[in-house]
Formats: sequence, C-alpha cells, structure tokens
Amino acid sequence: MLKICFKEMNLNVLLKSIFLLAICTILLNACSVKSFTPEETNQNQASNAIAVEDFKKGIVTPKGYKDTTGDTLKILSWNVEHFVDSHDNPYTQNRRENGGERMEDRISLLVDALKKADADIVVLQEFEHVQFLRQIANDSLPDMGYRFFADNESINWYMNVVVMSRIPLGIIYGYGAVTTPVEYIDEESGEEKYETQSMINTRLWSIDVFVNDEYSFLLTGVHLKAGRGARNEAMRLGQIKFLKGQYERFLKENSEKNILAAGDFNATPDSKEFQFMLDGNSPVKFIDNLADSVFTHPADAPKWRIDYILPNENMQAELVENSLQVKYFFDKVTQRKLADHLPLVAQFVTKDIVVER
Repeated sequence: MLKICFKEMNLNVLLKSIFLLAICTILLNACSVKSFTPEETNQNQASNAIAVEDFKKGIVTPKGYKDTTGDTLKILSWNVEHFVDSHDNPYTQNRRENGGERMEDRISLLVDALKKADADIVVLQEFEHVQFLRQIANDSLPDMGYRFFADNESINWYMNVVVMSRIPLGIIYGYGAVTTPVEYIDEESGEEKYETQSMINTRLWSIDVFVNDEYSFLLTGVHLKAGRGARNEAMRLGQIKFLKGQYERFLKENSEKNILAAGDFNATPDSKEFQFMLDGNSPVKFIDNLADSVFTHPADAPKWRIDYILPNENMQAELVENSLQVKYFFDKVTQRKLADHLPLVAQFVTKDIVVER
C-alpha cells in the first residue's frame, strides 16, 4: 500500500514538473525576439511570392515578355514643367496648351535625359497626356524597352502625372473622382474655414508594378497643390490624408505590401503636410532618405526641396544604399531650359529583404 502511494506521489510530482516546464517554455517563446535563419528567410520570401500571386489572379505578363530587370531596378521621378504637345485639346482652354508654347528643343532634351537616366520606370509630372509620352518613346526611344504606359488624365486641365515602364504594370487606382477636405484658418479674418475640392486629385494615382514572380510594389504618382499659405497647405494635407487612408486599406489586404510614392509634393521637408505624410500618427510610415540640405527647385539655383521618392517601411530595406540622388543631366542653363525642377533617381533590389521590426 505504501509502495503504491509513493509511486502515485512520484507520478504527481513528475506531471507537475512537466506542466511547469511547458508553461515556462511558452512564456519564454512569447517574450523572445525572433531572429530568422536563412532557411526561414527563404520561407518568408516564398510566402510573399504566394501573396503576390494571390493579388495577380487573372493578370498575366504579355505573351513573349522577357524580364530583363536584373537584381535592381531604377526609378526616375521628374516634374518637367508644362510639357505639352503641339496639338490643341479643344476641351482644355489654356494658352500654353493650345499652341504648345515654350517647347523649343525641349522634346529632344527630354529624350537625351531619358537616355542618360536609363530608368526602368519613369514618373513625370506636369506632362500633358500619356499618348504624347508613348509617341516620344516610339519615335525616339525604340530600343529602350518602354512598352507599359498609364495615367489618370484630367477632364479639364493639361498638367497630368504619367508613367512609362519596362516592367509590367497592373491595376491603376485613379483618384480623380475623389473629394478631399480643405480645413484651415483664414489668415486675414482668423475664421475657421471648411471647403472641399476634387479638381486636382487626378494628379494622384496608384498602380501595381509586377517586377517578377517574387517581387511587386504599389507605385503612387504625386503632384500636390502648389502655392504657399494656409489654404494651399490645407489642400495638400487633405490630399495626403486621403492617400494615407488608401495605404491603410492596402496594408490591411497585405501587411507586407511594398509602397513607393514619387513626385512633386510642393512641400518642404519640415512642412506640416509633409511630416504627416511620413508619419502622422498612422500605421503607414514613409522614409525620406535625403538630407534637408538637398534641394530640387529651381533647377538652375536650387534653394528648397519639394520633390521626393519615398519608400514605406516594407520597401525601405530594398533601397540600394546611396542610390537616391538628385540628378543633373546637363549644365544648369540647359537643365533649366528643359524644366524648373531637378529629377530624382533611386534604385531598388528586386526581391523582398526581410527585416525584423
């Protein structure tokens, strides 16, 4: 009898020990910071590849398309200042658009610059329409591989944001029908003002870029409202708040989504609206990788920066170190003749780099 009781006591002690050991193991795993082995990193990249395919259902690359991107891709973003063709759009009444004013030699200069840049993706602001860009590519850049084009053209204005790419593009999200808020305090009366606007949101769009079977990102072309003062700042802030809301939606669909915003924000790095773009108490955060002392405007005597290429936290790891730069393709006089802004270029690795946060 005593022997049986002793055995039962030993069994109870053993069970309690096993139970306590299991609890400790669970707590330790919960509190520890996970580090990825090379095998786990590969598994994560494979999972991301599957996620990319999930969002590409029904989308294929063109028959005969060959991926020549390599290990990195280059992006160019540039406000090319009222870049118009020689044809009058009867639905847009503007002197510069009607007759193609101030375009002497600018097309040939742009072609020269694009050849020197040799970018895989080109995002241009203040460009009349994507048909014009495609015609330039067909006529003057036939060997550079640009075959994918998109924009979100305004119904009543001629300065649009356009994209051309060697890399296949997917769904474009056009925001021209969206109405955004304009909330500010009138500088003269001190009164609180509330307005809305939908006239310039065509200059915002997002598009899926399918680099390869394992890597994709969402590219947003940006040209925010120009001008100083509370009202213009409020217009930009309203546009940025809308964009951040869209990005939250995209990240809810895929928390690993790479997002890149590129264009003319018409806001300096220290401005309220740009700081909201970077953070703004939002789960969507972007990184400005240039020093505040780097300027993009005006081209012949730069004194501030209002142009940006901004990766989100997910895409930041793929930015090639020191590749984000302001570029001069010509001497300052010639550069200013082409456009009043300086272009930005950046390179990104064409596969997900898993970084623990």
